[in-house]
Amino acid sequence: MIIYKSRDEIETMDRCNRVVAQILAEVAGRVDAGVTTADLDRLAERLCREAGVKPAFKGYRGYPCVLCTSVNEEVVHGIPSSKKALKEGDIVGLDFGVVLGGYYGDAAVTVPVGRISREAEELLRVTRESLLAGIAAARPGRRLSDISAAVQGYVEARGYSVVRDFVGHGIGTSLHEDPQVPNYGVPGTGPVLKEGLALAIEPMVNIGGPEVRIHSDGWTASTVDGSLSAHFERSIAITGDGPLVLGGDVEGL
Repeated sequence: MIIYKSRDEIETMDRCNRVVAQILAEVAGRVDAGVTTADLDRLAERLCREAGVKPAFKGYRGYPCVLCTSVNEEVVHGIPSSKKALKEGDIVGLDFGVVLGGYYGDAAVTVPVGRISREAEELLRVTRESLLAGIAAARPGRRLSDISAAVQGYVEARGYSVVRDFVGHGIGTSLHEDPQVPNYGVPGTGPVLKEGLALAIEPMVNIGGPEVRIHSDGWTASTVDGSLSAHFERSIAITGDGPLVLGGDVEGL
């Protein structure tokens, strides 16, 4: 069942996602060679305490950390570790959410570790721009699959693949609500986009094929072919004027 939000609820979600974006930007700014993914997780947890918000991921379905940190060929849900130090040339996906006023915020960004290859730079650019293409398609009166098709079309026209095993989702008083938002699909199908619908749109894009495998930890997903993967996500709300990016525009997100 799709749950539509009132203006007051959307305002609360906007405040929640602003905290998400601010903390995620600060964590991304600390990414550097020699920093461990556990260091980043501890920073995110401290910033949550200082902001007076609850981390959305820690304890969710047994997930042990505040952040998801996915490095290079890892697609999503990478578990932070003191044994995983970032190296010059890596890319790391940071997925993060909080709960504020009973509502969830959720966003992700993939950032470079120092100087990265031109191939990796292009992957990050295309993935971020595919998210923007999906957001631009989220207009009232259109269909849910128009978002999916916009992401897929942008990505595949540039020679990359979209992951199909993980999708975006509705968001509100639960982290994952209906409807699911795949990053692929035929335009003009699915539910009509109506004012008050809140969605987390999150392209996951691979340089190689779309297939993924789950590690023995039960969480971390990597590309089957070992190719690099990137992940960008923002939560939005459908308004009468079009898509509202919850939390506002933040550089890099």
